[in-house]
Amino acid sequence: MRIELSSGMTSSSSSSASSFFARFWSSALRSKPLSPAVETSVHTSSGDGLVRRLGLFDLILLGIGASIGAGIFVVTGTVARDAGPAVTISFIIAGASCVLNALCYAELASRFPAVVGGAYLYTYSAFNELTAFLVFAQLMLDYHISAASIARSLASYVVTVLELIPFLKDNIPSWVGHGEEVLGALSINILAPILLVLLTVVLCRGVGESSIVNSIMTVTKVLIVLFVIIVGAFEVDISNWTPFAPHGLNSILTGATVVFFSYVGFDAVANSAEESKRPQPPGLCCIVHWGLLSDYWNGSIPISWRRCTFGPSFHLEGLKYVSVLISFGAVAGLTTTLLVGLYVQSRLYLGLGRDGLLPAIFAKVHPMRHTPLHSQVWVGLIASILAGLLNVRVLSHILSVGTLTGYSVVSACVVTLRWKDKTSSQASTRSISRRGEGIICLFTIACCGFAAGVLFRYGASFVFLILAAVIAMFSAGALYLRQVYTDPPGFSCPGVPIIPSVSIFFNIFLFAQLHYEAWVRFIVLSIVTVGVYAFYGQYHADPLGSNASIVYHRAPAEEAP
Repeated sequence: MRIELSSGMTSSSSSSASSFFARFWSSALRSKPLSPAVETSVHTSSGDGLVRRLGLFDLILLGIGASIGAGIFVVTGTVARDAGPAVTISFIIAGASCVLNALCYAELASRFPAVVGGAYLYTYSAFNELTAFLVFAQLMLDYHISAASIARSLASYVVTVLELIPFLKDNIPSWVGHGEEVLGALSINILAPILLVLLTVVLCRGVGESSIVNSIMTVTKVLIVLFVIIVGAFEVDISNWTPFAPHGLNSILTGATVVFFSYVGFDAVANSAEESKRPQPPGLCCIVHWGLLSDYWNGSIPISWRRCTFGPSFHLEGLKYVSVLISFGAVAGLTTTLLVGLYVQSRLYLGLGRDGLLPAIFAKVHPMRHTPLHSQVWVGLIASILAGLLNVRVLSHILSVGTLTGYSVVSACVVTLRWKDKTSSQASTRSISRRGEGIICLFTIACCGFAAGVLFRYGASFVFLILAAVIAMFSAGALYLRQVYTDPPGFSCPGVPIIPSVSIFFNIFLFAQLHYEAWVRFIVLSIVTVGVYAFYGQYHADPLGSNASIVYHRAPAEEAP
């Protein structure tokens, strides 16, 4: 009797486990239907939704506001410690990679309905639900850490500006704005959370109000940046460019991965599509600013001073008025970068709340302000805790992981969505076979990029690097010859599948240059994300979006540009 009972229990648990995994894989492989790229309006179950208030000029300033800020006022000095004057090359390498990514983003932005989601939404339609959730988690951690890091830098610059007042100079405790380390891992900063709360309040009031703040601050910082470029041109000492790359090519590539998270302007624009009057494909216009500034800064500042950020460096050079101006520009620049970063995070949470992968509270939109208040408060709270308590300099080592992997997946989305247009009329078995073959090619390109990056990082023979590159080229050739592609309506990324393949290889090559902590973070977060999906997401997700109905309608002809 006991044996029969034990056997029955074993059979029952085995059946339960089998049922769980069957449901898991069935849910994980679901995808979101791709709807036509026409103008949309989104309504939640309560009838409230986001409103279209952002014009083309607002979107341009939104992208610039996200891009010109941390890259100039925070990252340049950090990267120059190792890369030296070659930090300029680091920015150019990261920028070149992002130009390829921007082309892919532009096609998908014109191809998809104008709703929030960005890389997460593209992945959900091109691949599957679990991959989309993984992309969201990796990107979101990047956003959370960068928001905390930028908030602390902003607090430090605000204190610098306040110390221009004579009676405050040297009288502000370090724990107020610069940070005071406690027990090594902790670093107390009071001002950073306060600034985050203020910006969260601005964003909660509405996209129109936050857009006005962003526009004013962005114009201010661009003018200051142009002024610094002009002044720096007359202060360049060519001897400061020697040695140009004191620690070799490895430090340049590592620097490129660190500055990569600065190039997120087009991702911000993509996530603002639902609030845009006339959604436009995102673009890049900031690489020249970064290149010139880093060039002039390294040419103006002796190598022994390059541990400083821009303001203190020019002060040491005797250009005190430029240092003061840079401090004001930094406050404006970091404010807009932080503002846009918090904005994008809340819209991503809104998208997942609508799809059921996160609790429905994140999908709620305020009926009067037309902003996702709960999502906005949540991202502000997370950033405030990180900025107020943790040593974000340590956390900055794991930055760019989500950005690099997310952008690689976006590039792959361009390729796979082109297949869907062509294979839908073919026999199902052949369609699956072709698709599987193509995904294997894309995965091979990514693996070759990582292998080449690791081999280069650890000084392996160039023969092995060339071998990895050749395998990637054969895979890209197979994609080109074995698949059939159709140009999508709207903007079309040129050179598909070659340009997306190069983008994937380049992104993953840079990924291999990250600190080893970043690799650990990628693996650990992926495991945690799969666990969250297994025990919550798969049971609540709704790819058809019943949590928010999407109404598609053509824009009137007279409104077309």
